[in-house]
Amino acid sequence: MIVGYKGPISQRQRRFGEELQLLRTAAGLSAPEAGALVGMKGPAVSHTEAGRITLNPERLEIWLDAYGCNDPAYRKILAEMGRSTGKGWWSSFEGKVPDLSLDLAELEERATRLDNYETLYIPGLLQLPEYAEAIYKDAYRNGRWDLATAVQFRMDRQRIIDSEIQRQFRFVIHEAALRMLFPGVEVMRDQLVHLLDMAEHPNVAIQILPFAATRKPPHSSSFLLCDPGCTDLSTIVLEAPGRAEHTGTPENIAAYGWKFQQLSEIALPAIDATASRDRSSRDSWGLLQHLLYPLQV
Repeated sequence: MIVGYKGPISQRQRRFGEELQLLRTAAGLSAPEAGALVGMKGPAVSHTEAGRITLNPERLEIWLDAYGCNDPAYRKILAEMGRSTGKGWWSSFEGKVPDLSLDLAELEERATRLDNYETLYIPGLLQLPEYAEAIYKDAYRNGRWDLATAVQFRMDRQRIIDSEIQRQFRFVIHEAALRMLFPGVEVMRDQLVHLLDMAEHPNVAIQILPFAATRKPPHSSSFLLCDPGCTDLSTIVLEAPGRAEHTGTPENIAAYGWKFQQLSEIALPAIDATASRDRSSRDSWGLLQHLLYPLQV
């Protein structure tokens, strides 16, 4: 039996279908030929690869065998993507926040490692409610979305940092984001202190890319790389006003992985709250302390 999805197609559903199409094409099989292996007609295969209908695990295993896919981690995670209902804590926000926000929450939930580079804003997973409100208030003032709901959704996303699932978070934040005072001096002071607090988590690494960097950064805009435990199924999120672009091609995964590694090398060493030093230390902790000082007087 073939079952169709109800409602909009999520990013996970699209990615699952795209991976099936890439595997089939690489194996040199047409849609009707692949369908014949599992008792499906060609159009049903195309709908599956477009993310419009589900695929049961047995058919998936037959296809992966026929396509010559022998990577255990890839097969396991792809199967999890295929059988997922897409439901989670974010489901209670359906219709209350944009679909791209729901996609992001599901993507983060599936990740075991998240690498985030931000240029003008503090990363969403590290924001205080007052800071998030300052970002949202103009955009949501006359729109269809409620400001308080948007802020609450962002705060709920942050639960993955302390969840039982072991995830690694790496953040590279440009110094420009730390100097922006649009939320107000008090909020910005509290936000910088919050970064120091969040850096105490053993699974969180926060680095600052300073204005004084002597090497040219390899990328000029923000991006998020989510790795679900298999590099080939990683997703890069590129945000723009009112939309988000998701890409997971092998070329882009490799390119953005390299870019983040380069940004990490250019940035100051990560905040280490346990180290012994003074405010003049030439690391991310020292720069944060330097920026905090004028906000405290």
